[in-house]
Amino acid sequence: MLPSPRALIDTGAILALVDRGDRWHEACKAAFRPELLPLATSEAVLTECFHLLPAGGASSLWGFLRSRAIALVPIGEDEVPELESLMKQYGDRPMDFADATLVLLARRLGIRTILTVDHSDFETYRIQGRQPFRILPERSAVTRA
Repeated sequence: MLPSPRALIDTGAILALVDRGDRWHEACKAAFRPELLPLATSEAVLTECFHLLPAGGASSLWGFLRSRAIALVPIGEDEVPELESLMKQYGDRPMDFADATLVLLARRLGIRTILTVDHSDFETYRIQGRQPFRILPERSAVTRA
């Protein structure tokens, strides 16, 4: 049995981890620590990843998924109204569906840490209306990498 997820992972961080040429690769690799595993994500995030990968890049993502570093956490049909509510709440950003699923998972699983390169959005989003996310890697890490 796999341990419970300890952090979330977003599209940009997944793509950075599987693409050595990504400008965030080194920073995300440094933030990818064993004590955070497994990282929870949603089907919406994986859909974005497969869509954004360059031709021939899917094999790296499949390998990453097979490593069990990522836990695919389903979103229930009964949670759709909460996703709609989140997207309306952050409509001025606007919040995309994949981000909404991650905020929902953060609430449901009680997780505040997220691996993402999308700092501007996840610095704005709140868990339970008031708790900020702990974002890894730090925004400044890409300038050091």
